[in-house]
Amino acid sequence: MGVDSSAMSGLSAGIALPGPAYWRELVRPWKLFTFGVAMALLLYGAVTFKIADWDVGITLIMGSLTYATAPWSVATLMDAVRYRSNGWLVRIVVALAIAWFVVDGAYWLYHTAVGNVMYREDNLLVSSIIYFMAGLFWLYRGTLKEFAANLARLAERK
Repeated sequence: MGVDSSAMSGLSAGIALPGPAYWRELVRPWKLFTFGVAMALLLYGAVTFKIADWDVGITLIMGSLTYATAPWSVATLMDAVRYRSNGWLVRIVVALAIAWFVVDGAYWLYHTAVGNVMYREDNLLVSSIIYFMAGLFWLYRGTLKEFAANLARLAERK
C-alpha cells in the first residue's frame, strides 16, 4: 500500500473531489483513533486555556473539517505539483480554497455568529500548520502493520 496520493485525491479518476475510496480510507481504525486523541487534546485545551477564540464549538467544527478534508487537500496539492495534468492549477486553487475555508472561513463564520473575539492572523498561522501536518499524517493509505512493514523496508535500504 503506502502513500498513493492519486487515490486519496480522486485525481486518478479525473475528478477534483474526493471519491468513495477516500471516505473509506478515513474510517481505518488507526485514523479514527488518532483523530479521537487529537480531538480530546484540542477539547482539553479549549476548556483549560481560556483563550477567547478557542472554545468547544470551534474545536469540534475545525477539527472535524480538518479530519475530513486535510488528507485530500494535501494529496491534491501533491498530485497537481508532481504530475501537472490538465487542470492542475484549478486543483491547486480548489485544494487551497478548501484549506482556507477550514482554517479561516469556518473560524470567521462561527465567531461572527456567536460574537466571540477573533484573533484571525494568529489562528490562520497556527491552524494552517496543524491542517497541513494533519493532512500529511492521515495521508498514508494502509494499516499500521503495513506502515511498519514499509518503514522496515526503508530502513533496510540504508
